[in-house]
Amino acid sequence: MHCHHRPKRTSFLPYGKQSIDEDDIQAVVNVLRSDFITQGPSIERFERKIAEHVGAKYVVAFCNGTAALHGACFAAGIAPGDEVITTPITFVASSNCVLYSGGTPIFADIRPDTYNIDPDEVARKITPKTKAIIAVDFSGQPAETDRLSMLAHDHGLVLIQDAAHSIGASFGGRKVGSLADMTMFSFHPVKHITTGEGGVIATNSEEYRNRLLMFRSHGVTKEPEQMERNDGPWYYEMQTLGYNYRMTDIQAALGVSQMDKLDRFVARRREIAAQYNQAFSENEGITIPYQHPAAESSWHLYVIRWNQGTDRAKAFEELRSRNIGVHVHYIPVYNQPYYRDLGYEQKQCLHAEAYYEEAMCLPLFPGMTDDDVQDVIYAIKEVLRG
Repeated sequence: MHCHHRPKRTSFLPYGKQSIDEDDIQAVVNVLRSDFITQGPSIERFERKIAEHVGAKYVVAFCNGTAALHGACFAAGIAPGDEVITTPITFVASSNCVLYSGGTPIFADIRPDTYNIDPDEVARKITPKTKAIIAVDFSGQPAETDRLSMLAHDHGLVLIQDAAHSIGASFGGRKVGSLADMTMFSFHPVKHITTGEGGVIATNSEEYRNRLLMFRSHGVTKEPEQMERNDGPWYYEMQTLGYNYRMTDIQAALGVSQMDKLDRFVARRREIAAQYNQAFSENEGITIPYQHPAAESSWHLYVIRWNQGTDRAKAFEELRSRNIGVHVHYIPVYNQPYYRDLGYEQKQCLHAEAYYEEAMCLPLFPGMTDDDVQDVIYAIKEVLRG
Protein backbone atom coordinates (compact mmCIF):
# COMPACT_ATOMS: atom_id res chain seq x y z
CA MET A 1 0.00 0.00 0.00
CA HIS A 2 1.04 3.62 -0.40
CA CYS A 3 2.49 4.71 2.89
CA HIS A 4 4.07 7.87 1.53
CA HIS A 5 1.96 10.98 1.43
CA ARG A 6 1.04 12.26 -2.02
CA PRO A 7 0.77 16.04 -2.33
CA LYS A 8 -2.71 17.28 -3.21
CA ARG A 9 -3.30 17.78 -6.93
CA THR A 10 -3.00 21.42 -7.95
CA SER A 11 -5.13 21.03 -11.09
CA PHE A 12 -8.64 19.62 -11.45
CA LEU A 13 -8.82 16.18 -13.08
CA PRO A 14 -12.16 15.90 -14.94
CA TYR A 15 -14.00 12.58 -15.31
CA GLY A 16 -13.65 12.78 -19.11
CA LYS A 17 -11.95 14.95 -21.70
CA GLN A 18 -11.28 15.02 -25.44
CA SER A 19 -7.84 14.21 -26.90
CA ILE A 20 -7.12 16.53 -29.81
CA ASP A 21 -3.75 16.63 -31.58
CA GLU A 22 -2.16 18.55 -34.47
CA ASP A 23 -3.49 16.05 -37.06
CA ASP A 24 -7.05 16.72 -35.88
CA ILE A 25 -6.52 20.48 -36.05
CA GLN A 26 -5.03 20.22 -39.54
CA ALA A 27 -7.94 18.07 -40.74
CA VAL A 28 -10.40 20.77 -39.66
CA VAL A 29 -8.30 23.58 -41.16
CA ASN A 30 -8.16 21.69 -44.48
CA VAL A 31 -11.97 21.55 -44.62
CA LEU A 32 -12.22 25.26 -43.79
CA ARG A 33 -9.97 25.98 -46.79
CA SER A 34 -11.96 23.65 -49.09
CA ASP A 35 -15.18 24.20 -51.06
CA PHE A 36 -17.45 22.42 -48.59
CA ILE A 37 -17.83 23.16 -44.91
CA THR A 38 -21.17 21.38 -44.65
CA GLN A 39 -22.96 18.69 -46.69
CA GLY A 40 -19.73 17.84 -48.49
CA PRO A 41 -17.52 14.77 -49.01
CA SER A 42 -16.22 14.52 -45.42
CA ILE A 43 -19.60 13.29 -44.16
CA GLU A 44 -19.56 10.20 -46.37
CA ARG A 45 -15.88 9.54 -45.56
CA PHE A 46 -16.72 9.63 -41.86
CA GLU A 47 -19.81 7.43 -42.30
CA ARG A 48 -17.84 4.88 -44.34
CA LYS A 49 -14.97 4.82 -41.85
CA ILE A 50 -17.29 4.00 -38.96
CA ALA A 51 -19.23 1.44 -41.00
CA GLU A 52 -16.02 -0.43 -41.84
CA HIS A 53 -14.79 -0.26 -38.26
CA VAL A 54 -17.96 -1.60 -36.62
CA GLY A 55 -19.00 -4.03 -39.35
CA ALA A 56 -22.24 -2.35 -40.45
CA LYS A 57 -23.42 -1.85 -44.04
CA TYR A 58 -24.62 1.72 -43.58
CA VAL A 59 -23.92 4.64 -41.28
CA VAL A 60 -25.92 7.88 -41.28
CA ALA A 61 -24.44 10.92 -39.51
CA PHE A 62 -26.46 13.41 -37.44
CA CYS A 63 -25.70 16.68 -35.63
CA ASN A 64 -25.73 14.85 -32.28
CA GLY A 65 -26.50 11.50 -30.70
CA THR A 66 -29.93 12.61 -29.51
CA ALA A 67 -30.96 13.59 -33.06
CA ALA A 68 -29.64 10.21 -34.21
CA LEU A 69 -31.85 8.42 -31.64
CA HIS A 70 -34.82 10.52 -32.76
CA GLY A 71 -34.06 9.37 -36.31
CA ALA A 72 -33.91 5.75 -35.18
CA CYS A 73 -37.35 6.07 -33.56
CA PHE A 74 -38.67 7.60 -36.78
CA ALA A 75 -37.13 4.83 -38.92
CA ALA A 76 -38.60 2.22 -36.55
CA GLY A 77 -42.04 3.79 -37.03
CA ILE A 78 -42.58 4.83 -33.39
CA ALA A 79 -45.85 6.77 -33.21
CA PRO A 80 -48.51 7.76 -30.65
CA GLY A 81 -49.83 4.64 -28.90
CA ASP A 82 -46.52 2.76 -29.21
CA GLU A 83 -44.47 1.69 -26.21
CA VAL A 84 -40.68 1.50 -26.18
CA ILE A 85 -38.84 -0.27 -23.37
CA THR A 86 -35.62 1.28 -22.09
CA THR A 87 -33.49 1.65 -18.96
CA PRO A 88 -33.74 4.36 -16.29
CA ILE A 89 -29.95 4.43 -15.75
CA THR A 90 -29.03 6.51 -18.77
CA PHE A 91 -28.94 10.05 -20.01
CA VAL A 92 -32.44 11.52 -20.57
CA ALA A 93 -31.99 11.37 -24.38
CA SER A 94 -32.49 7.57 -24.47
CA SER A 95 -36.14 7.95 -23.51
CA ASN A 96 -36.76 11.55 -24.67
CA CYS A 97 -36.39 10.34 -28.28
CA VAL A 98 -39.46 8.16 -27.71
CA LEU A 99 -41.41 11.17 -26.41
CA TYR A 100 -40.34 13.22 -29.47
CA SER A 101 -41.95 10.52 -31.62
CA GLY A 102 -45.21 10.52 -29.65
CA GLY A 103 -44.47 7.13 -28.13
CA THR A 104 -44.44 6.09 -24.47
CA PRO A 105 -41.17 5.13 -22.76
CA ILE A 106 -41.50 2.14 -20.42
CA PHE A 107 -38.68 1.69 -17.92
CA ALA A 108 -37.32 -1.79 -17.15
CA ASP A 109 -34.98 -2.27 -14.21
CA ILE A 110 -31.25 -2.86 -14.48
CA ARG A 111 -29.26 -5.91 -13.50
CA PRO A 112 -27.66 -5.24 -10.09
CA ASP A 113 -24.26 -6.42 -11.36
CA THR A 114 -23.76 -5.00 -14.88
CA TYR A 115 -26.05 -1.95 -14.39
CA ASN A 116 -27.42 -2.64 -17.88
CA ILE A 117 -31.09 -3.27 -18.67
CA ASP A 118 -32.22 -6.70 -17.44
CA PRO A 119 -33.62 -8.83 -20.29
CA ASP A 120 -35.92 -10.62 -17.80
CA GLU A 121 -37.42 -7.26 -16.83
CA VAL A 122 -37.77 -6.31 -20.51
CA ALA A 123 -39.68 -9.56 -21.13
CA ARG A 124 -42.03 -8.74 -18.25
CA LYS A 125 -42.80 -5.29 -19.67
CA ILE A 126 -43.68 -6.35 -23.23
CA THR A 127 -47.33 -5.69 -24.15
CA PRO A 128 -49.22 -5.68 -27.47
CA LYS A 129 -48.32 -1.96 -27.67
CA THR A 130 -44.56 -2.55 -27.48
CA LYS A 131 -42.82 -1.55 -30.71
CA ALA A 132 -39.11 -1.35 -29.83
CA ILE A 133 -36.42 -1.81 -27.20
CA ILE A 134 -33.75 0.84 -26.66
CA ALA A 135 -30.89 -0.90 -24.85
CA VAL A 136 -28.12 1.29 -23.44
CA ASP A 137 -24.50 0.10 -23.23
CA PHE A 138 -23.94 1.74 -19.89
CA SER A 139 -20.34 2.83 -19.17
CA GLY A 140 -19.09 1.08 -22.34
CA GLN A 141 -20.21 -2.44 -21.43
CA PRO A 142 -22.59 -3.73 -24.12
CA ALA A 143 -26.09 -4.75 -23.06
CA GLU A 144 -27.02 -8.42 -23.52
CA THR A 145 -27.76 -8.16 -27.21
CA ASP A 146 -28.02 -11.94 -27.60
CA ARG A 147 -31.05 -12.22 -25.29
CA LEU A 148 -32.50 -8.86 -26.31
CA SER A 149 -32.30 -9.79 -30.01
CA MET A 150 -34.15 -13.01 -29.30
CA LEU A 151 -36.86 -11.13 -27.41
CA ALA A 152 -37.13 -8.57 -30.22
CA HIS A 153 -37.32 -11.32 -32.83
CA ASP A 154 -39.96 -13.32 -30.94
CA HIS A 155 -42.20 -10.30 -30.45
CA GLY A 156 -41.59 -8.48 -33.75
CA LEU A 157 -39.81 -5.54 -32.08
CA VAL A 158 -37.07 -3.26 -33.34
CA LEU A 159 -33.87 -3.41 -31.26
CA ILE A 160 -32.12 -0.05 -31.02
CA GLN A 161 -28.76 -0.05 -29.27
CA ASP A 162 -27.80 3.23 -27.62
CA ALA A 163 -24.03 2.79 -27.85
CA ALA A 164 -23.16 6.37 -26.90
CA HIS A 165 -20.71 4.83 -24.40
CA SER A 166 -19.45 1.80 -26.26
CA ILE A 167 -17.80 2.36 -29.62
CA GLY A 168 -14.94 -0.13 -29.82
CA ALA A 169 -16.65 -2.61 -27.48
CA SER A 170 -17.86 -6.08 -28.41
CA PHE A 171 -20.29 -8.72 -27.20
CA GLY A 172 -19.86 -12.43 -27.91
CA GLY A 173 -16.87 -11.56 -30.07
CA ARG A 174 -18.90 -9.26 -32.33
CA LYS A 175 -18.38 -5.53 -32.55
CA VAL A 176 -21.01 -3.15 -31.20
CA GLY A 177 -22.58 -1.63 -34.32
CA SER A 178 -23.26 -5.02 -35.92
CA LEU A 179 -25.50 -6.42 -33.15
CA ALA A 180 -28.81 -4.49 -33.27
CA ASP A 181 -31.25 -3.30 -35.95
CA MET A 182 -29.91 0.22 -35.40
CA THR A 183 -26.99 1.37 -33.25
CA MET A 184 -26.34 4.94 -32.13
CA PHE A 185 -22.84 6.25 -31.47
CA SER A 186 -22.19 9.68 -29.91
CA PHE A 187 -19.19 11.97 -30.38
CA HIS A 188 -19.58 14.51 -27.60
CA PRO A 189 -16.15 15.60 -26.19
CA VAL A 190 -16.20 13.18 -23.22
CA LYS A 191 -16.82 10.17 -25.49
CA HIS A 192 -14.15 7.90 -27.04
CA ILE A 193 -13.72 10.07 -30.11
CA THR A 194 -15.23 13.47 -30.69
CA THR A 195 -16.67 15.68 -33.42
CA GLY A 196 -17.59 18.40 -30.88
CA GLU A 197 -21.25 17.51 -31.14
CA GLY A 198 -22.32 14.65 -33.36
CA GLY A 199 -23.78 11.18 -33.60
CA VAL A 200 -24.53 8.42 -36.10
CA ILE A 201 -26.83 5.47 -36.64
CA ALA A 202 -25.27 2.25 -37.93
CA THR A 203 -27.59 -0.28 -39.60
CA ASN A 204 -27.62 -3.13 -42.09
CA SER A 205 -31.07 -2.19 -43.39
CA GLU A 206 -31.27 -0.18 -46.60
CA GLU A 207 -34.85 0.78 -45.75
CA TYR A 208 -33.78 2.23 -42.39
CA ARG A 209 -30.88 4.02 -44.05
CA ASN A 210 -33.16 5.71 -46.59
CA ARG A 211 -35.60 6.78 -43.88
CA LEU A 212 -32.75 8.14 -41.73
CA LEU A 213 -31.27 10.12 -44.63
CA MET A 214 -34.62 11.72 -45.36
CA PHE A 215 -35.36 12.40 -41.70
CA ARG A 216 -32.08 14.28 -41.10
CA SER A 217 -32.72 16.60 -44.03
CA HIS A 218 -36.27 18.03 -43.80
CA GLY A 219 -37.97 14.86 -45.08
CA VAL A 220 -36.75 15.78 -48.54
CA THR A 221 -35.38 13.39 -51.15
CA LYS A 222 -33.60 14.07 -54.44
CA GLU A 223 -33.24 10.37 -55.32
CA PRO A 224 -35.19 9.80 -58.59
CA GLU A 225 -36.11 6.21 -57.63
CA GLN A 226 -37.76 7.45 -54.43
CA MET A 227 -39.79 10.28 -55.97
CA GLU A 228 -43.44 10.16 -56.97
CA ARG A 229 -42.69 12.19 -60.09
CA ASN A 230 -39.75 14.03 -61.62
CA ASP A 231 -39.94 17.50 -63.17
CA GLY A 232 -36.23 17.64 -64.00
CA PRO A 233 -32.73 17.92 -62.50
CA TRP A 234 -33.78 20.63 -60.01
CA TYR A 235 -36.68 18.62 -58.67
CA TYR A 236 -36.95 17.38 -55.06
CA GLU A 237 -39.80 16.05 -52.94
CA MET A 238 -40.65 16.45 -49.29
CA GLN A 239 -42.27 13.16 -48.40
CA THR A 240 -42.34 13.30 -44.63
CA LEU A 241 -41.91 15.88 -41.88
CA GLY A 242 -38.18 15.65 -41.28
CA TYR A 243 -35.80 17.86 -39.32
CA ASN A 244 -32.58 19.67 -40.06
CA TYR A 245 -30.34 17.26 -38.17
CA ARG A 246 -27.31 17.31 -40.46
CA MET A 247 -23.70 17.16 -39.34
CA THR A 248 -21.22 19.65 -40.86
CA ASP A 249 -18.12 18.69 -42.85
CA ILE A 250 -16.05 20.53 -40.25
CA GLN A 251 -17.22 18.05 -37.61
CA ALA A 252 -16.97 15.04 -39.93
CA ALA A 253 -13.36 15.87 -40.86
CA LEU A 254 -12.48 15.94 -37.16
CA GLY A 255 -14.27 12.59 -36.81
CA VAL A 256 -12.32 10.99 -39.68
CA SER A 257 -9.07 12.06 -38.04
CA GLN A 258 -10.20 10.91 -34.59
CA MET A 259 -11.26 7.48 -35.90
CA ASP A 260 -7.60 6.77 -36.73
CA LYS A 261 -6.89 6.92 -33.00
CA LEU A 262 -9.93 5.02 -31.71
CA ASP A 263 -8.14 1.70 -31.16
CA ARG A 264 -5.34 3.45 -29.27
CA PHE A 265 -7.82 5.41 -27.15
CA VAL A 266 -9.79 2.26 -26.25
CA ALA A 267 -6.58 0.38 -25.38
CA ARG A 268 -5.54 3.18 -23.02
CA ARG A 269 -8.99 3.25 -21.39
CA ARG A 270 -8.75 -0.51 -20.78
CA GLU A 271 -5.28 -0.04 -19.25
CA ILE A 272 -6.54 2.60 -16.82
CA ALA A 273 -9.58 0.46 -15.89
CA ALA A 274 -7.23 -2.47 -15.19
CA GLN A 275 -5.12 -0.24 -12.90
CA TYR A 276 -8.24 0.80 -11.01
CA ASN A 277 -9.47 -2.79 -10.78
CA GLN A 278 -6.16 -3.91 -9.34
CA ALA A 279 -6.03 -1.03 -6.86
CA PHE A 280 -9.58 -1.40 -5.55
CA SER A 281 -10.35 -5.11 -5.81
CA GLU A 282 -9.33 -5.72 -2.17
CA ASN A 283 -11.00 -2.62 -0.74
CA GLU A 284 -13.85 -3.01 1.69
CA GLY A 285 -16.44 -0.37 0.98
CA ILE A 286 -15.94 -0.24 -2.79
CA THR A 287 -17.51 -2.48 -5.41
CA ILE A 288 -15.57 -2.43 -8.68
CA PRO A 289 -17.43 -2.78 -12.02
CA TYR A 290 -18.55 -6.31 -12.83
CA GLN A 291 -18.07 -7.42 -16.43
CA HIS A 292 -20.46 -9.83 -18.19
CA PRO A 293 -18.40 -12.79 -19.50
CA ALA A 294 -19.49 -12.20 -23.12
CA ALA A 295 -18.87 -8.44 -22.98
CA GLU A 296 -15.66 -6.59 -23.72
CA SER A 297 -16.16 -3.02 -22.53
CA SER A 298 -14.57 0.01 -24.16
CA TRP A 299 -14.72 1.77 -20.77
CA HIS A 300 -16.37 5.13 -21.33
CA LEU A 301 -16.92 5.33 -17.55
CA TYR A 302 -15.38 3.58 -14.58
CA VAL A 303 -18.19 3.27 -12.03
CA ILE A 304 -17.65 2.19 -8.45
CA ARG A 305 -20.27 1.57 -5.78
CA TRP A 306 -19.47 3.52 -2.64
CA ASN A 307 -20.98 1.34 0.06
CA GLN A 308 -18.70 2.47 2.85
CA GLY A 309 -20.14 3.64 6.17
CA THR A 310 -19.49 7.27 5.13
CA ASP A 311 -22.11 8.44 2.73
CA ARG A 312 -21.43 8.93 -0.95
CA ALA A 313 -22.27 12.66 -0.93
CA LYS A 314 -19.61 13.36 1.68
CA ALA A 315 -17.02 11.23 -0.14
CA PHE A 316 -17.93 12.98 -3.40
CA GLU A 317 -17.29 16.42 -1.89
CA GLU A 318 -14.04 15.32 -0.28
CA LEU A 319 -12.74 13.92 -3.56
CA ARG A 320 -13.77 17.06 -5.46
CA SER A 321 -11.95 19.18 -2.85
CA ARG A 322 -8.82 17.16 -3.72
CA ASN A 323 -9.29 18.06 -7.42
CA ILE A 324 -10.49 14.55 -8.34
CA GLY A 325 -13.42 15.18 -10.70
CA VAL A 326 -15.67 12.31 -9.68
CA HIS A 327 -19.19 12.34 -11.09
CA VAL A 328 -22.49 10.46 -10.81
CA HIS A 329 -24.13 8.83 -13.86
CA TYR A 330 -27.18 8.79 -13.77
CA ILE A 331 -30.22 9.90 -11.84
CA PRO A 332 -33.02 7.42 -12.77
CA VAL A 333 -34.84 9.14 -15.65
CA TYR A 334 -38.37 8.58 -14.33
CA ASN A 335 -37.46 10.62 -11.21
CA GLN A 336 -36.90 13.77 -13.31
CA PRO A 337 -39.57 16.46 -12.70
CA TYR A 338 -40.75 16.35 -16.32
CA TYR A 339 -41.32 12.59 -16.17
CA ARG A 340 -42.91 12.85 -12.73
CA ASP A 341 -45.35 15.43 -14.19
CA LEU A 342 -46.18 13.01 -17.02
CA GLY A 343 -47.33 10.58 -14.32
CA TYR A 344 -44.32 8.27 -14.10
CA GLU A 345 -44.20 6.46 -10.80
CA GLN A 346 -41.19 7.52 -8.72
CA LYS A 347 -38.60 5.01 -7.50
CA GLN A 348 -40.21 2.27 -9.59
CA CYS A 349 -37.05 0.27 -10.42
CA LEU A 350 -35.50 -1.01 -7.20
CA HIS A 351 -32.07 -1.99 -8.53
CA ALA A 352 -31.78 1.35 -10.32
CA GLU A 353 -32.61 3.17 -7.08
CA ALA A 354 -30.08 1.17 -5.05
CA TYR A 355 -27.46 1.82 -7.71
CA TYR A 356 -28.14 5.57 -7.72
CA GLU A 357 -27.60 5.77 -3.95
CA GLU A 358 -24.03 4.47 -4.24
CA ALA A 359 -22.67 5.09 -7.75
CA MET A 360 -19.59 7.19 -8.42
CA CYS A 361 -17.61 7.63 -11.66
CA LEU A 362 -13.86 8.04 -11.46
CA PRO A 363 -11.83 10.08 -13.97
CA LEU A 364 -11.10 8.03 -17.10
CA PHE A 365 -9.84 9.34 -20.43
CA PRO A 366 -6.90 8.47 -22.73
CA GLY A 367 -4.96 11.64 -21.94
CA MET A 368 -4.58 10.65 -18.27
CA THR A 369 -1.01 9.89 -17.22
CA ASP A 370 -0.13 7.04 -14.87
CA ASP A 371 0.52 9.76 -12.31
CA ASP A 372 -3.05 11.03 -12.73
CA VAL A 373 -4.31 7.48 -12.18
CA GLN A 374 -2.21 7.16 -9.02
CA ASP A 375 -3.60 10.50 -7.77
CA VAL A 376 -7.12 9.10 -8.07
CA ILE A 377 -6.22 5.81 -6.39
CA TYR A 378 -4.43 7.56 -3.53
CA ALA A 379 -7.27 10.05 -2.94
CA ILE A 380 -9.94 7.32 -2.93
CA LYS A 381 -7.98 5.22 -0.44
CA GLU A 382 -7.42 8.23 1.80
CA VAL A 383 -11.09 9.16 1.80
CA LEU A 384 -12.01 5.52 2.46
CA ARG A 385 -9.71 5.49 5.49
CA GLY A 386 -11.49 8.65 6.64
